[in-house]
Amino acid sequence: MDKTYTPNLNDYVSFRQHEGWVYFVDEEYITIEIGVSEKKCRLTDDLHKMNHTLLVCYRQNWDELQYIRKRKSIYHD
Repeated sequence: MDKTYTPNLNDYVSFRQHEGWVYFVDEEYITIEIGVSEKKCRLTDDLHKMNHTLLVCYRQNWDELQYIRKRKSIYHD
């Protein structure tokens, strides 16, 4: 992978043995959404209906990321 790659929101990436969407970007780390499931218990508001499984990837490991593709927004794919 090109060491100059900087991950962006809505990039689909591969990291080690996982693939997923870049869910959050910070200067020091990103999170990669590797799974989504429906919540079984809905005691809270209806805004948060899904559980998201996120993998943290720190800046020093960004050279291990493999960019696959990009989506226009979180509402695509």
